Amino acid sequence: MTKKSSAEYQREYRRRLREQGLVKKEVWVLPDNSKQLSAFEQELRKPQLNHTAGLTTGESHMNEKAAHRWTTESLFTALKERPAFSNGSCSIEIIDGIDSSIVILMHQYGDLPIFITAGGEQILAEAVLFSVNDVADTSKFNEYVLRTHKYLPLSTISIETDLEHGDYYHMFGALSSSSSINAVVLEVETLAENVIQATEAFKAFLTV
Repeated sequence: MTKKSSAEYQREYRRRLREQGLVKKEVWVLPDNSKQLSAFEQELRKPQLNHTAGLTTGESHMNEKAAHRWTTESLFTALKERPAFSNGSCSIEIIDGIDSSIVILMHQYGDLPIFITAGGEQILAEAVLFSVNDVADTSKFNEYVLRTHKYLPLSTISIETDLEHGDYYHMFGALSSSSSINAVVLEVETLAENVIQATEAFKAFLTV
Protein backbone atom coordinates (compact mmCIF):
# COMPACT_ATOMS: atom_id res chain seq x y z
CA MET A 1 0.00 0.00 0.00
CA THR A 2 1.46 3.38 -1.05
CA LYS A 3 1.55 5.97 1.70
CA LYS A 4 0.13 9.41 1.00
CA SER A 5 2.63 12.23 1.36
CA SER A 6 2.08 15.02 3.87
CA ALA A 7 1.76 17.42 0.91
CA GLU A 8 -1.36 15.54 -0.19
CA TYR A 9 -2.81 15.80 3.31
CA GLN A 10 -2.02 19.51 3.30
CA ARG A 11 -3.85 20.15 0.02
CA GLU A 12 -6.90 18.26 1.21
CA TYR A 13 -6.75 20.02 4.58
CA ARG A 14 -6.72 23.49 2.99
CA ARG A 15 -9.58 22.58 0.67
CA ARG A 16 -11.72 21.51 3.60
CA LEU A 17 -10.90 24.65 5.55
CA ARG A 18 -12.03 26.80 2.62
CA GLU A 19 -15.24 24.78 2.34
CA GLN A 20 -15.94 25.58 6.00
CA GLY A 21 -15.72 29.29 5.22
CA LEU A 22 -12.45 29.77 7.11
CA VAL A 23 -9.80 32.26 6.00
CA LYS A 24 -6.05 32.25 6.56
CA LYS A 25 -4.58 34.98 8.77
CA GLU A 26 -0.87 35.36 9.45
CA VAL A 27 0.17 36.24 12.99
CA TRP A 28 3.49 36.86 14.71
CA VAL A 29 4.10 35.60 18.25
CA LEU A 30 7.00 34.83 20.52
CA PRO A 31 8.17 31.19 20.23
CA ASP A 32 7.21 30.52 23.85
CA ASN A 33 3.60 31.43 23.04
CA SER A 34 3.23 29.03 20.10
CA LYS A 35 1.46 26.39 22.18
CA GLN A 36 -1.17 28.86 23.43
CA LEU A 37 -1.70 30.18 19.90
CA SER A 38 -2.42 26.70 18.59
CA ALA A 39 -5.02 26.11 21.32
CA PHE A 40 -6.65 29.50 20.73
CA GLU A 41 -6.79 28.92 16.97
CA GLN A 42 -8.82 25.76 17.49
CA GLU A 43 -11.28 27.72 19.64
CA LEU A 44 -11.57 30.52 17.07
CA ARG A 45 -12.63 28.04 14.39
CA LYS A 46 -15.78 27.22 16.31
CA PRO A 47 -18.94 29.16 15.34
CA GLN A 48 -20.76 31.46 17.78
CA LEU A 49 -17.98 31.16 20.31
CA ASN A 50 -17.75 33.24 23.46
CA HIS A 51 -14.03 33.77 22.93
CA THR A 52 -13.21 35.06 26.39
CA ALA A 53 -14.92 32.12 28.04
CA GLY A 54 -13.38 29.74 25.51
CA LEU A 55 -9.84 30.85 26.21
CA THR A 56 -10.36 30.54 29.93
CA THR A 57 -11.69 27.03 29.44
CA GLY A 58 -8.79 26.14 27.17
CA GLU A 59 -6.29 27.32 29.74
CA SER A 60 -8.01 25.38 32.50
CA HIS A 61 -7.99 22.21 30.35
CA MET A 62 -4.22 22.37 30.09
CA ASN A 63 -3.95 22.46 33.89
CA GLU A 64 -6.18 19.44 34.56
CA LYS A 65 -4.54 16.33 35.97
CA ALA A 66 -5.78 12.78 35.73
CA ALA A 67 -5.85 10.61 38.82
CA HIS A 68 -4.72 7.45 37.02
CA ARG A 69 -2.42 6.27 34.26
CA TRP A 70 -3.83 5.52 30.84
CA THR A 71 -3.40 2.31 28.90
CA THR A 72 -3.98 2.22 25.15
CA GLU A 73 -7.31 0.46 25.72
CA SER A 74 -8.61 2.82 28.42
CA LEU A 75 -7.46 5.85 26.44
CA PHE A 76 -9.32 4.61 23.36
CA THR A 77 -12.52 4.24 25.38
CA ALA A 78 -12.18 7.77 26.74
CA LEU A 79 -11.18 9.42 23.45
CA LYS A 80 -14.04 8.01 21.39
CA GLU A 81 -16.50 9.71 23.76
CA ARG A 82 -14.92 13.14 23.37
CA PRO A 83 -16.80 15.61 21.11
CA ALA A 84 -13.74 16.02 18.88
CA PHE A 85 -13.90 12.32 18.02
CA SER A 86 -17.62 11.60 18.24
CA ASN A 87 -19.01 14.37 16.03
CA GLY A 88 -17.76 12.93 12.75
CA SER A 89 -14.73 15.20 12.31
CA CYS A 90 -12.46 12.25 13.13
CA SER A 91 -12.60 8.46 12.90
CA ILE A 92 -11.02 6.44 15.69
CA GLU A 93 -10.28 2.75 16.03
CA ILE A 94 -7.96 0.49 17.98
CA ILE A 95 -5.64 -2.07 16.41
CA ASP A 96 -5.22 -5.03 18.75
CA GLY A 97 -1.94 -6.87 19.02
CA ILE A 98 1.04 -7.39 21.28
CA ASP A 99 1.37 -3.61 21.35
CA SER A 100 -2.09 -2.20 20.69
CA SER A 101 -2.35 1.21 19.08
CA ILE A 102 -5.07 3.76 18.41
CA VAL A 103 -5.50 5.11 14.89
CA ILE A 104 -7.24 8.45 14.44
CA LEU A 105 -8.09 9.71 10.96
CA MET A 106 -8.25 13.51 11.13
CA HIS A 107 -10.86 14.22 8.45
CA GLN A 108 -10.46 17.98 8.72
CA TYR A 109 -6.76 17.51 7.93
CA GLY A 110 -7.32 15.50 4.76
CA ASP A 111 -7.76 12.17 6.61
CA LEU A 112 -4.30 12.46 8.16
CA PRO A 113 -3.69 9.33 10.30
CA ILE A 114 -2.32 9.76 13.80
CA PHE A 115 -1.18 6.74 15.82
CA ILE A 116 -1.32 6.68 19.62
CA THR A 117 0.04 4.23 22.17
CA ALA A 118 -0.04 4.45 25.95
CA GLY A 119 1.76 2.44 28.56
CA GLY A 120 4.03 2.81 31.52
CA GLU A 121 4.93 6.47 32.01
CA GLN A 122 4.23 7.75 28.51
CA ILE A 123 1.62 8.41 25.84
CA LEU A 124 3.05 8.69 22.34
CA ALA A 125 1.23 10.26 19.37
CA GLU A 126 2.87 10.22 15.96
CA ALA A 127 2.23 10.84 12.26
CA VAL A 128 4.19 10.18 9.08
CA LEU A 129 5.66 13.21 7.30
CA PHE A 130 7.38 11.83 4.17
CA SER A 131 9.96 9.34 3.01
CA VAL A 132 13.66 10.03 3.55
CA ASN A 133 14.00 9.36 -0.19
CA ASP A 134 11.79 12.40 -0.88
CA VAL A 135 14.42 14.75 0.60
CA ALA A 136 16.95 16.14 -1.86
CA ASP A 137 19.75 16.72 0.68
CA THR A 138 19.19 14.94 3.98
CA SER A 139 22.20 16.54 5.71
CA LYS A 140 20.94 20.07 5.04
CA PHE A 141 17.40 19.09 5.89
CA ASN A 142 18.36 17.43 9.19
CA GLU A 143 20.34 20.52 10.20
CA TYR A 144 17.35 22.73 9.35
CA VAL A 145 15.05 20.54 11.43
CA LEU A 146 17.37 20.72 14.44
CA ARG A 147 17.53 24.50 14.18
CA THR A 148 13.79 25.07 13.79
CA HIS A 149 11.90 22.27 15.55
CA LYS A 150 11.33 24.41 18.65
CA TYR A 151 8.88 26.50 16.62
CA LEU A 152 6.53 23.51 16.37
CA PRO A 153 4.99 23.30 19.85
CA LEU A 154 4.65 19.89 21.52
CA SER A 155 6.12 18.01 18.54
CA THR A 156 9.48 16.46 17.60
CA ILE A 157 10.74 14.88 14.37
CA SER A 158 12.50 11.51 14.07
CA ILE A 159 13.39 8.91 11.43
CA GLU A 160 11.64 5.55 11.69
CA THR A 161 12.21 2.43 9.60
CA ASP A 162 9.28 0.71 7.92
CA LEU A 163 10.34 -2.82 6.93
CA GLU A 164 8.12 -2.65 3.85
CA HIS A 165 8.57 0.97 2.73
CA GLY A 166 11.98 2.04 4.09
CA ASP A 167 12.93 5.07 6.20
CA TYR A 168 10.37 7.80 6.90
CA TYR A 169 10.39 11.05 8.80
CA HIS A 170 7.86 10.98 11.59
CA MET A 171 6.52 13.77 13.75
CA PHE A 172 5.58 12.82 17.28
CA GLY A 173 4.57 14.20 20.64
CA ALA A 174 4.92 12.56 24.04
CA LEU A 175 3.19 13.28 27.31
CA SER A 176 2.75 11.63 30.68
CA SER A 177 0.41 8.66 30.89
CA SER A 178 -1.28 10.43 33.81
CA SER A 179 -2.15 13.46 31.67
CA SER A 180 -5.76 14.64 31.51
CA ILE A 181 -7.91 13.54 28.60
CA ASN A 182 -8.11 17.18 27.50
CA ALA A 183 -4.33 17.35 27.31
CA VAL A 184 -4.31 14.25 25.09
CA VAL A 185 -6.91 15.78 22.76
CA LEU A 186 -4.84 18.98 22.55
CA GLU A 187 -1.74 16.90 21.76
CA VAL A 188 -3.53 15.16 18.87
CA GLU A 189 -4.93 18.39 17.43
CA THR A 190 -1.59 20.17 17.78
CA LEU A 191 0.28 17.30 16.13
CA ALA A 192 -2.08 17.35 13.14
CA GLU A 193 -1.67 21.11 12.81
CA ASN A 194 2.11 20.81 13.06
CA VAL A 195 2.26 18.18 10.30
CA ILE A 196 0.52 20.64 7.98
CA GLN A 197 2.78 23.52 9.01
CA ALA A 198 5.90 21.36 8.70
CA THR A 199 4.96 20.38 5.15
CA GLU A 200 4.77 24.04 4.23
CA ALA A 201 8.06 24.84 5.96
CA PHE A 202 9.96 21.85 4.53
CA LYS A 203 8.69 21.79 0.94
CA ALA A 204 11.84 23.51 -0.37
CA PHE A 205 13.83 20.41 0.65
CA LEU A 206 11.54 17.89 -1.05
CA THR A 207 11.90 16.42 -4.51
CA VAL A 208 8.14 15.71 -4.86
